[in-house]
Amino acid sequence: MENAWFNHYQKGVPKTIDVSKYNSIPEILEESFSKFSDKPSFHCMGKTITYGELDLQSRKFASYLQNQLNLKKGDRVAIMMPNILQYPIALFGILRAGMVAVNVNPLYTARELEHQLTDSGSKAIIIFENSANVLQNVLANTPVEHILTTQIGDMLKFPKSMVVNFVIKKVKKMVPNWNIQGAKNFLDCLKSGDETKFIRPEIKREDTAFLQYTGGTTGVSKGAELIHSNILSNLVQARAWLSPATEEGKEIIITPLPLYHIFSLTANCFTFSTLGALNVLITNPRDMPGFVKELKNWNFTALTGVNTLFNGLLNTPSFSEVDFSSLKLTLGGGMAVQKAVAEKWEKVTGVPLVEAYGLTETSPAACINPLDIKEYTGSIGLPIPSTEVVIKNDEEETLGVGEIGEICIKGPQVMKGYWNRPEETAKVMSKDGFFKSGDIGIMDEKGFFKIVDRKKDMILVSGFNVYPNEIEDVVSQHNKVFECAAIGAPDEKSGETVKLFVVKKDDTLTKEEIKAYCKENLTGYKVPRIIEFRDDLPKSNVGKILRKDLRDT
Repeated sequence: MENAWFNHYQKGVPKTIDVSKYNSIPEILEESFSKFSDKPSFHCMGKTITYGELDLQSRKFASYLQNQLNLKKGDRVAIMMPNILQYPIALFGILRAGMVAVNVNPLYTARELEHQLTDSGSKAIIIFENSANVLQNVLANTPVEHILTTQIGDMLKFPKSMVVNFVIKKVKKMVPNWNIQGAKNFLDCLKSGDETKFIRPEIKREDTAFLQYTGGTTGVSKGAELIHSNILSNLVQARAWLSPATEEGKEIIITPLPLYHIFSLTANCFTFSTLGALNVLITNPRDMPGFVKELKNWNFTALTGVNTLFNGLLNTPSFSEVDFSSLKLTLGGGMAVQKAVAEKWEKVTGVPLVEAYGLTETSPAACINPLDIKEYTGSIGLPIPSTEVVIKNDEEETLGVGEIGEICIKGPQVMKGYWNRPEETAKVMSKDGFFKSGDIGIMDEKGFFKIVDRKKDMILVSGFNVYPNEIEDVVSQHNKVFECAAIGAPDEKSGETVKLFVVKKDDTLTKEEIKAYCKENLTGYKVPRIIEFRDDLPKSNVGKILRKDLRDT
């Protein structure tokens, strides 16, 4: 079905997009630098930089990479930082120099960091000092030649910069001791970069822009090779979809998800930058009271996040005191948005929680719900412009309406492939050119898609397929449950049975209450036989609950 009912549900949005106007990501960014030069671009911890300042600083950094580190077009440069102002400056500098950005999770262990730096062949890394000790432990085993370090408060105004760095290092002791010979200070490098010596390389749409590594939840983490046209396409696709709700130069978007994550990278960092928006960076979104305090400082118009983040905000007492009068768009991705969270979000904020769907391999957006749908549908929406989405079975046959199978995607945003892994790339591409997502889904008669669950997370109980998402969605609606996760556990009689992990919202909650509630709302074989209470659940860097870690316990 080709974008069924598309025009009815998303008026004013074209079915196809054209990115021929741009040859590279820097080209579209430089358009914003010029058009919005005096407008604020990024804000963090009390400091704001304009688009003009971002233009200059990123050119200086690009020049430094070219002329002082002697790096060439196509060289891989790693970035290992949370949401701080140094990140967009470094990222835009790398891309403007024609180099390849390798985003690294600052929470990585030594093993994970060594693998990513070695696999990508990164020649340089920009890293915040909190993680420098991890790099020190593996540096000799990697191809990295240049290390640039920074502290969280470095870009802030004096004396706040000094105070923040002192508290983080000496009071909170968040910076383990490290000593890397030859490491340079990022700010010193930035100051020494001569923007007049920046040589603009010829960058083509087919050139690689990012090695964006998958989470590695199954096997070795793989680098999705995203070329400039992948990101450009998704940027233009998303901008077209969001056009009914956005105005150039007038948006303020709150950015709690890390920019090194593909969702926040494309949606917040790139898409909203081309709209001349102000990105308010949240460095530590896990500090919910601090996050809410920051929200109160802004008449923000947009917010992106994941289900667990929205749930955390809703359960922070002062959140209801935030002014939502300017909020137009709340976009949820990264994991399924649960009905209980979506309904409460709209009740508190007055704005629907719009669910979107994508993957690292699709840059990431593939489907988004129409912005004018007010009620929770449980769907991931419709394919965005120039995108085909179908449901296929294990034989790669396309299924019809209402049939459950694997969600498969074709479009200009689909990755070139996994870096140096042709066999792995072949496994996820169908014979007719669709990317096989690994998500089990279904399409309804109106062309809307719904995720049933991850293929690898499906639980087989006495021959019946049980999907954890369904269990979790039901249990999360219990008024005494804060959050939950379901996995399969071995069972002698049924092969597998459902095991449920629950974090209480109310200490009086009992296992018997949960089982009774499940029996009222689920078929018998879906009811959890094993229930375990936890103080918290393991989560990824963006707050996605990690079922794999629960299976390993």
